[in-house]
Amino acid sequence: MLTGTIPVAETADLLRAEQRLPRWMAALAAAGTLLACLLEGLRFGAGFAGGAALALLNYYWLHQAVVTLFSAGQSRVPWRVVAKFALRYPLAIAVLYLAIKFGWVPFTAILAGLFVPVAGVLVEAINQLASGWKTSSDN
Repeated sequence: MLTGTIPVAETADLLRAEQRLPRWMAALAAAGTLLACLLEGLRFGAGFAGGAALALLNYYWLHQAVVTLFSAGQSRVPWRVVAKFALRYPLAIAVLYLAIKFGWVPFTAILAGLFVPVAGVLVEAINQLASGWKTSSDN
Protein backbone atom coordinates (compact mmCIF):
# COMPACT_ATOMS: atom_id res chain seq x y z
CA MET A 1 0.00 0.00 0.00
CA LEU A 2 1.31 3.45 -0.91
CA THR A 3 1.42 6.12 1.72
CA GLY A 4 2.87 9.61 1.78
CA THR A 5 4.06 11.57 -1.21
CA ILE A 6 6.30 10.82 -4.15
CA PRO A 7 9.94 11.85 -3.57
CA VAL A 8 11.08 14.95 -5.48
CA ALA A 9 13.62 13.04 -7.61
CA GLU A 10 10.97 10.56 -8.74
CA THR A 11 8.49 13.35 -9.43
CA ALA A 12 11.02 14.98 -11.75
CA ASP A 13 11.51 11.63 -13.54
CA LEU A 14 7.76 11.25 -13.97
CA LEU A 15 7.44 14.77 -15.38
CA ARG A 16 10.23 14.09 -17.89
CA ALA A 17 8.54 10.83 -18.90
CA GLU A 18 5.24 12.66 -19.32
CA GLN A 19 6.97 15.15 -21.63
CA ARG A 20 8.70 12.40 -23.64
CA LEU A 21 5.58 10.32 -24.21
CA PRO A 22 3.96 12.51 -26.92
CA ARG A 23 7.33 12.73 -28.69
CA TRP A 24 7.64 8.94 -28.71
CA MET A 25 4.12 8.69 -30.09
CA ALA A 26 4.76 11.25 -32.84
CA ALA A 27 8.03 9.59 -33.83
CA LEU A 28 6.40 6.16 -33.94
CA ALA A 29 3.48 7.54 -35.96
CA ALA A 30 5.87 9.05 -38.51
CA ALA A 31 8.04 5.93 -38.69
CA GLY A 32 4.99 3.67 -38.91
CA THR A 33 3.44 5.76 -41.65
CA LEU A 34 6.64 5.69 -43.68
CA LEU A 35 7.01 1.94 -43.17
CA ALA A 36 3.35 1.34 -44.05
CA CYS A 37 3.69 3.38 -47.24
CA LEU A 38 6.84 1.51 -48.27
CA LEU A 39 5.54 -1.97 -47.48
CA GLU A 40 1.82 -1.75 -48.22
CA GLY A 41 1.29 1.32 -50.40
CA LEU A 42 -0.06 4.83 -50.03
CA ARG A 43 -3.64 3.89 -49.10
CA PHE A 44 -2.44 1.72 -46.23
CA GLY A 45 0.00 4.44 -45.17
CA ALA A 46 -2.77 7.02 -45.24
CA GLY A 47 -4.98 4.76 -43.13
CA PHE A 48 -2.19 4.23 -40.62
CA ALA A 49 -1.51 7.97 -40.48
CA GLY A 50 -5.22 8.68 -40.01
CA GLY A 51 -5.54 6.14 -37.20
CA ALA A 52 -2.38 7.46 -35.54
CA ALA A 53 -3.61 11.07 -35.82
CA LEU A 54 -6.94 10.10 -34.30
CA ALA A 55 -5.18 8.26 -31.46
CA LEU A 56 -2.82 11.18 -30.79
CA LEU A 57 -5.70 13.65 -30.77
CA ASN A 58 -7.57 11.37 -28.37
CA TYR A 59 -4.49 11.15 -26.12
CA TYR A 60 -4.00 14.93 -26.18
CA TRP A 61 -7.63 15.64 -25.30
CA LEU A 62 -7.64 13.03 -22.53
CA HIS A 63 -4.38 14.39 -21.11
CA GLN A 64 -5.75 17.93 -21.22
CA ALA A 65 -8.93 16.84 -19.42
CA VAL A 66 -7.06 14.97 -16.69
CA VAL A 67 -4.62 17.84 -16.10
CA THR A 68 -7.50 20.32 -15.93
CA LEU A 69 -9.53 18.13 -13.57
CA PHE A 70 -6.64 17.66 -11.17
CA SER A 71 -5.23 21.16 -11.27
CA ALA A 72 -5.56 22.88 -7.95
CA GLY A 73 -7.64 25.97 -7.50
CA GLN A 74 -10.22 25.42 -10.22
CA SER A 75 -13.79 25.19 -9.07
CA ARG A 76 -15.29 24.53 -12.52
CA VAL A 77 -13.95 22.65 -15.49
CA PRO A 78 -14.00 24.76 -18.69
CA TRP A 79 -16.76 23.73 -21.11
CA ARG A 80 -14.24 23.20 -23.93
CA VAL A 81 -12.42 20.55 -21.93
CA VAL A 82 -15.68 18.79 -21.11
CA ALA A 83 -16.75 18.97 -24.77
CA LYS A 84 -13.45 17.51 -25.98
CA PHE A 85 -13.64 14.77 -23.37
CA ALA A 86 -17.21 13.91 -24.38
CA LEU A 87 -16.51 14.07 -28.14
CA ARG A 88 -13.50 11.74 -28.13
CA TYR A 89 -15.29 8.47 -28.78
CA PRO A 90 -18.14 9.72 -30.99
CA LEU A 91 -15.56 11.44 -33.21
CA ALA A 92 -13.43 8.29 -33.41
CA ILE A 93 -16.44 6.11 -34.19
CA ALA A 94 -17.69 8.53 -36.87
CA VAL A 95 -14.30 8.66 -38.59
CA LEU A 96 -13.96 4.88 -38.49
CA TYR A 97 -17.49 4.39 -39.79
CA LEU A 98 -17.01 6.76 -42.71
CA ALA A 99 -13.62 5.31 -43.63
CA ILE A 100 -14.98 1.77 -43.63
CA LYS A 101 -18.29 2.58 -45.33
CA PHE A 102 -16.72 4.45 -48.23
CA GLY A 103 -13.57 2.31 -48.38
CA TRP A 104 -11.21 5.27 -48.30
CA VAL A 105 -8.50 3.32 -46.52
CA PRO A 106 -8.16 -0.23 -45.19
CA PHE A 107 -9.69 -0.81 -41.76
CA THR A 108 -6.60 -2.74 -40.64
CA ALA A 109 -4.42 0.29 -41.39
CA ILE A 110 -6.60 2.55 -39.23
CA LEU A 111 -6.64 -0.06 -36.48
CA ALA A 112 -2.84 -0.34 -36.58
CA GLY A 113 -2.53 3.45 -36.33
CA LEU A 114 -4.81 3.52 -33.31
CA PHE A 115 -2.21 1.46 -31.42
CA VAL A 116 0.50 4.14 -31.72
CA PRO A 117 -0.05 5.40 -28.13
CA VAL A 118 0.34 1.84 -26.84
CA ALA A 119 3.64 1.55 -28.70
CA GLY A 120 4.73 4.91 -27.29
CA VAL A 121 4.01 3.75 -23.76
CA LEU A 122 5.96 0.53 -24.38
CA VAL A 123 8.96 2.49 -25.72
CA GLU A 124 8.85 4.80 -22.69
CA ALA A 125 8.64 1.77 -20.37
CA ILE A 126 11.72 0.27 -22.02
CA ASN A 127 13.44 3.65 -21.70
CA GLN A 128 12.58 3.76 -17.98
CA LEU A 129 13.85 0.21 -17.47
CA ALA A 130 17.09 0.97 -19.30
CA SER A 131 17.69 4.13 -17.27
CA GLY A 132 16.90 2.22 -14.07
CA TRP A 133 19.43 -0.50 -14.91
CA LYS A 134 21.99 2.13 -15.82
CA THR A 135 21.47 3.94 -12.49
CA SER A 136 21.54 0.74 -10.44
CA SER A 137 24.77 -0.47 -12.11
CA ASP A 138 26.41 2.92 -11.43
CA ASN A 139 25.95 2.45 -7.65
